[in-house]
Amino acid sequence: MNPIKSDRHNRLMRHLKNNPFLTDDDLAGILGVSIQTVRLDRTELDIPEMRVRVKKMAREAYQELRAIAGSELVGELVDLVVGQRGMSALEVTGEMTLQKTRVLNGKYLFAQANTLAVGLIDTDVALTGTAKISFKRPVFQGEKVVAGAVITAKKGNKYMVRVTSLVRDEIVFKGKFLVFDLSEEVKNLENSP
Repeated sequence: MNPIKSDRHNRLMRHLKNNPFLTDDDLAGILGVSIQTVRLDRTELDIPEMRVRVKKMAREAYQELRAIAGSELVGELVDLVVGQRGMSALEVTGEMTLQKTRVLNGKYLFAQANTLAVGLIDTDVALTGTAKISFKRPVFQGEKVVAGAVITAKKGNKYMVRVTSLVRDEIVFKGKFLVFDLSEEVKNLENSP
C-alpha cells in the first residue's frame, strides 16, 4: 500500500475512534478527499457506515451500565467500558436551546458530561462530588455533541473522570469530575438499625 493511502487510513481510523458519528461527508472534509474515497477506504478497512457502527456500539454499551439507569443518561450512550472510558451523543433540538439565541442551554452539555462520568464507575451507587468545567464555544440547534469520558485516576472510592465534548472535530466543552463510589456507605446505612 502506498504511504499516502496508509496515512489516510490511519487518520480515518483515528477520527472514527474519537467520534464514531462522523459521516462519510464529514470524513471527506476532514481528510481532504472525496466521499467516494472515504467509502472505498471504509470498505477496505471493513468499517461499516455510521448508522450501523453506532447501533452496534449502543446495544453493547447500555448493557454495561451499573451506577445509573440508561434512562437517566443525557444523550445516547454509544460506547462504554465500565471502569475505563465511555462515549455518548446528544442531538440538539429546539427545546434544548435558549429561545432568543437558539444556543444550546449549558445545562444539557453539563448533564451529558456528568451522567457519562457517573456511568463509567463500576459500582451500584456513584455521585459527583466536584466538577471543574469549561464551555469552549456555543452549540446550536441541529448540531450533534459527542462526549468522550475517561477515568484518569482512582484513589480509594474516588475517581477522577475527564470529559471532552466535540461537535464534529471541534471541542465545545471540557470537564474534570471527581466521582465518589458510595456503595459501602449506602450498604452501611441499609444495615444500620
